[in-house]
Amino acid sequence: MKNVTLNNGVEMPLIGYGTYQIPGRKTTEYVLRAIRAGYRLIDTAQYYGNEAGVGEAIRESGLPRANFFVTTKVQTSGYEATKQGLDQSLQRFNGDYFDLVLIHWPTGDDLATYRALEEAYQEGKTRAIGLSNFNAPQVQSIIDNASVKPVIDQIETHLCWQQKRMAHFLRDHQLVHEAYAPLGEGQLGMLDLPILKTIGQKYGKTPAQVTLRFLVQEGIVVIPKTLSANHLVDNLNIFDFALSAAEMTALQALDQHQAIDGWPESMNENNY
Repeated sequence: MKNVTLNNGVEMPLIGYGTYQIPGRKTTEYVLRAIRAGYRLIDTAQYYGNEAGVGEAIRESGLPRANFFVTTKVQTSGYEATKQGLDQSLQRFNGDYFDLVLIHWPTGDDLATYRALEEAYQEGKTRAIGLSNFNAPQVQSIIDNASVKPVIDQIETHLCWQQKRMAHFLRDHQLVHEAYAPLGEGQLGMLDLPILKTIGQKYGKTPAQVTLRFLVQEGIVVIPKTLSANHLVDNLNIFDFALSAAEMTALQALDQHQAIDGWPESMNENNY
């Protein structure tokens, strides 16, 4: 596993396991399977309703809590609601801390929400704090008013929507770019692109592995979700090859600025 160092010095794996839409009752089973395959970054959220299952999987793994990097995302708005909600998340997770807590979506009261995350950071309830689905001006507003700089912005990113404008902004401000839905969630016909098959044949890799390698090589953290045991292993095995400069350029040219669901509108590159 390769790591990236966040702007507060904390190390985070470059690839993790996403748990969106995994039912709470099945989360422990699937996350435990991911852990046994080698995943150490696990991404959950209040909205997903499976924080408890993630915590249970970590305990059942028998590995030390310090071996893991667990992200959750708050679905609350404002200081008091966020403070209370994060404590409830920790109770569900049955742990003393998260490694990363994000504001899941901009809500209009983001400065107060972020202040609650700053307090949680200072109290040791999380090792890092950041944002999700925030565009450049929204991130800048947090930075300008924060006492603790966000470390990351988690946004939809894949071959068909490479988020180049946000990538430049985040890089310039020392925030990590993290991709959710890095494989396009099976939509847009992305993994059927002939170029992915051609490059994959060269390296003995699948189109999904080529796609993940491209994003990681761009310095982007990826959190693909899969319920397939084979794909779990395949998605991790992307560090034994590297794409050439020409291949990177060819894949960069596939950007269509196309979101899976056409939202959020605020992230449209023409709107910021």
